[in-house]
Amino acid sequence: MMELLEQSPFDLATERRIVIVADWLPPDFGAVGQYMQMRAESLAERGHEVTLVGLATSARSVVRREIGKGMLTELRLQARPVPRGSLVTRLAWTISTNLRLIWSAFPAMREADGILFTGSPPFLIHLLVPLRFLWRGRLVYRITDFHPECLIAAQDKPSRLLTSLLSLTNFWRRRVDRFEVLGEDQMRRLHDEAGIAGDRITLVRDGSPVAFRDDDAVEPIPSELAGSCVLLYSGNYGIAHEVETFVEGYRLHHCEGSGRVRLWLSATGAGAEEVARRLSALGLPFHRSRPVPLERLAGLLKAPDAHLVVLKDQFVGFVMPSKIYACLGSRKPLVFVGSADSDVDLLSRKSGVPYWRVSCGDAQGLRAALEALADRSVRP
Repeated sequence: MMELLEQSPFDLATERRIVIVADWLPPDFGAVGQYMQMRAESLAERGHEVTLVGLATSARSVVRREIGKGMLTELRLQARPVPRGSLVTRLAWTISTNLRLIWSAFPAMREADGILFTGSPPFLIHLLVPLRFLWRGRLVYRITDFHPECLIAAQDKPSRLLTSLLSLTNFWRRRVDRFEVLGEDQMRRLHDEAGIAGDRITLVRDGSPVAFRDDDAVEPIPSELAGSCVLLYSGNYGIAHEVETFVEGYRLHHCEGSGRVRLWLSATGAGAEEVARRLSALGLPFHRSRPVPLERLAGLLKAPDAHLVVLKDQFVGFVMPSKIYACLGSRKPLVFVGSADSDVDLLSRKSGVPYWRVSCGDAQGLRAALEALADRSVRP
């Protein structure tokens, strides 16, 4: 169903030395960093000499290790967490962090045959493309989240500043050698709205960051969820993720329906805080916990009766919830609150797992989906 994570845009014969620039690297929590570490290991195993540059909450470190036929150097820069206050403070953090990443990666990039960067941290393109005359390597942009489109989608009113920033970003995008996208919805956005030729875009899906085995230690069900149909939301729950429909549909399920489904919110982010606040104010049952380390993720995803994925309509094609791959890999049923235009729907329909999709705004539809899930997944 899915493209292999190991698919590579680089030719070993002509592009042996590769630099990858990302954000938070394991063990710090960050989906992009997890996937880029896996990509770096895969490239090294093939024979590439890979330098992976990213962030860490711990002290700066450099680790070199042989993998397969190649070598992987991981450079972690100590950084404080992204400030969750004003847009100005986040922008200042982004500029400072991007400058540090480029400065630290610069010696390796000067020698590299290929440079792969992502959409996280945002706006690296505004440094890498103008400075590309300083290095010879082919520049590959793996668009994880679209910026500034995500900022624009989150605004209540249009912003001249962000509109101008988008025009500049598209100017630089048209000067990147190649693009990788996570889904067909992203490919449409990049081609139709950013004006990137289709022959410069490759669809390379992430895949699951964990393998599921029969002997996985399954995480215990929290005591307050015992005996119910457990619906798990795991990972990041941010500004792109739908809140209104889920909360209202969940309320209807408990106040006017059977109330057999209970939410396990193993998540961080502004959306997770909002969901927890609203459900607590309504007196609705749920369990809140922190995301688990990567080595425990398979056990967590095998624990519930079903998984929840949510995405606001305005973010379709700009954000691809990477959690979908591991959720589907667990073979558990899935409830998606979001658009049929998203690749979440495409992948879920093709997966063969029991699946319910509810449009944003259709709280009654979510109530019905939760009832259907409970009918199918009643615990003894």
